[in-house]
Amino acid sequence: MAVHSIRALVAFAVAGGVAGSMVCPPIRASAHPFGDPQTVVIAIDEQRPDVVVVKWRVGGPDDLTALGVALGVLPPDRARADGTVDYRYTDPGVVGASERFTRYLLERITVTDGARACTGTVEPVRALDLKGAVVDYACPGPVAKATVAVRMLTDLNPAYRTMATGPTGQRAVYEGADDTHAWTLVGGPPVAGASLGRSAITQLAAVIGGVLLVLVGCVIAARRLHRARRTAPSSRERRVAA
Repeated sequence: MAVHSIRALVAFAVAGGVAGSMVCPPIRASAHPFGDPQTVVIAIDEQRPDVVVVKWRVGGPDDLTALGVALGVLPPDRARADGTVDYRYTDPGVVGASERFTRYLLERITVTDGARACTGTVEPVRALDLKGAVVDYACPGPVAKATVAVRMLTDLNPAYRTMATGPTGQRAVYEGADDTHAWTLVGGPPVAGASLGRSAITQLAAVIGGVLLVLVGCVIAARRLHRARRTAPSSRERRVAA
């Protein structure tokens, strides 16, 4: 990443922090298929080579309210005709604890090893809006490559997207009719650009760390100068002493 790009990111982060400290806007309660996308992380279980692990996380917690209404675990009047929803902080817990959500998750995310289907088991869901849901897919044998289909929430609105990441920096976008992708889970070469991304993040972290050190140094210097001015004798005091 170019130096000027990193500086721009730092400036944006600082400006965002300042703006955030000045005002805290209320949560906008609306389902947003055009907002933050869902995410999935796909990997092979390190202890079980025949198990594919898929972690799904919703883009916005209010989307869980819309899903809960669609599944029938939340009252229908919580979703309005204009697309907004009456979001409540208890909604993720209600949806995550529902067997209907577990069935929905297993229906909308599927894994196949070639022509062989893998059987999914949902791990206990805790803090669905923050940590997401994890599904273990047991395949008939050790898996090196698998095809993963993700259709979460697209039955509510086809505009929903899912950003996916896999081993060695692999990436994919699930959206609309493009809801399946083949992943290399074992033995795949690093994807070009993955190391550059990590390097850019490292550089950005170093720059931000340097900025913070400079700010801390300025604060310390200002305090020392303030103490020195308070303890130093005035010119009148020096003349009287003389």
